[in-house]
Amino acid sequence: MLHLSAIITRPVLAALALATVSAVAVHAEDAKSDPALANSINKDDKTAESEPDLLKKNAAVKVEDGKYLDSEGHPTFHITDNGKKLDWYSYSGYRRYHAECHVCHGPDGMGSTYAPALKDSLKHLSYEEFVGILAGGKQDVSASEQKVMPAFGDNKNVMCYSDDLYVYLKARASGAIGRIRPSEKEDKPETAKKAEKECMGS
Repeated sequence: MLHLSAIITRPVLAALALATVSAVAVHAEDAKSDPALANSINKDDKTAESEPDLLKKNAAVKVEDGKYLDSEGHPTFHITDNGKKLDWYSYSGYRRYHAECHVCHGPDGMGSTYAPALKDSLKHLSYEEFVGILAGGKQDVSASEQKVMPAFGDNKNVMCYSDDLYVYLKARASGAIGRIRPSEKEDKPETAKKAEKECMGS
């Protein structure tokens, strides 16, 4: 009975997550990119694997309360100081990724024999798809193998930081940052502090 409950609950959580991110997305298709929001990346970092088209597509066009948004109104990264300084959410995403995700998906989103490289997956996954998979899990079954991504919809240490994870992995997928341990970051926005407190229930 408990098992059946979990099977029913996970898709519902995934659907709710998709509905939530769709409802709160701020569409900024008409926004013009502000030169002050341009990324300043380290072109000499060979581990960054720069993807010019993705860098352009994922560029910040506006900032709201310390959160950078792309032209579709989804969270995105903002890298400055020749690749040394990360926005708060990218920095937090790096920390959360290496606390919760790297055991399966490898350090720096590079993948492993156990799970795919998320730095590659995020080249084509949308924000809604990413959050939906994070909340509801995913199964890829073939005759030769079975890959299972567990659902994290009830894990606050993951879901409360879904935007942070998305932004960090988007930065990796775009080649905005390489295999670095971030040393500099923007200050944590007050809105991030408030959202964290509310989500974690503290």
